[in-house]
Formats: sequence, structure tokens, C-alpha cells
Amino acid sequence: MYRKNFLNPNRKKILLSTQKGSECATSSPLRGFRRIILMIELVPTREAERENFIVNIQAAFKKAVIEEFGDDGKEVIPRADVEESFAEPGAQVFNIVRDGEIVGGAVVVIRPSKRNELSLFFVNVEHHGEGIGHAAWLAIEKLFPATKIWETVTPYFEKRNIHFYVNKCGFHAVEFFNPRHKAPHFTDEDFPGGDYFFRFEKAMRQ
Repeated sequence: MYRKNFLNPNRKKILLSTQKGSECATSSPLRGFRRIILMIELVPTREAERENFIVNIQAAFKKAVIEEFGDDGKEVIPRADVEESFAEPGAQVFNIVRDGEIVGGAVVVIRPSKRNELSLFFVNVEHHGEGIGHAAWLAIEKLFPATKIWETVTPYFEKRNIHFYVNKCGFHAVEFFNPRHKAPHFTDEDFPGGDYFFRFEKAMRQ
């Protein structure tokens, strides 16, 4: 997820079971089935780790843009935009860690209204398809149980993201930004795909 212009000090470890491919719980009577356990930690990103965060999120989003439009050599997410997300009031920046290895990152914006935002969210390119994104999202939900509404946006061409948010995480598309209905504060006319974005929301059970 990437939103243009839009630290919890405690280390949080969440143990989650997730399915991958044809694998499922060990209680299944079918042979060849097994449980995949992902030990996911949300660890506040230290100042010295933010450069790594920026490089990895740029690579993750670059992959999607290349798949859709080809490589024009341009920077997909400018460094300044990521740093702006770090500095937004209420922002909390996390490394997604599995077995001691940083495998992704997230920036969430926590507001007094409890209408919170997933501002940046990614899994490192080499770990796509391993169930990390879903496990990390469930960990975020558990870390902020008082949230009433989560919201995020994603470009229209990011089919993988749309599938992830709607079919995996339970978000609903509530708004479609386009030239006739522009996103607030969006000023990057050179962003791949132009100013076509979906906005998603997820209402949490209290």
C-alpha cells in the first residue's frame, strides 16, 4: 500500500497459523497436509534502519509497476514521500520480522478518533507469496484492538493488493479516485497509472 501525503516502544510478537497452497492444519486426516506456522513480530523501526525500509519499499512497489507498465527508470515512491509518512502525526513505523529477519515494513497512523490508517505496507520482493503479508496484517489488528475503522488506498492497477485487501483482509472499496474525483493532497502527476486509486475501509468489531 502506498498513500501520497497522507513508535510503539514495545516489541510485539504474534504467533499466527496461516495456510499456503494446499497445506492446512495437522489435524486433517489427509496425508501430505501440514500446518505452516509464521512467527511474525512487529518491531518498531529504529532510526538507523529507516534507510533499509525506504530501499525495500521502493523495490517492492517498483516490481508491481514494472509488471504493469515496464521499467521507465523512474523512482516509484520518492524518498521524500516515505519520510513524510514517517513524520506524520500519530505515525508508528514497524519492521515486519520473521525468525529474526526483516521481511517487510509498515507505517500506521493512529488517531484519537480511532479511525486509523495503514499508510505504508509492504513485504520484501524475495518473500512475496509466503503468507507474510496476511500474518503481518493480523498482527497489526491485534496490536491496535481499539481501532474502529482502518483505511488505506492502493493504485487501480495493483491487482495483487486489491485481492489482498478485499479477499484476504476483509476491506471494502468505498471510493474511487480519478481525474473527475481527485484524491485529497495528491500532487504527483507522474505517479504510474496517474491519479486512479481505490480507497478501502474495514470496520472493526468492538
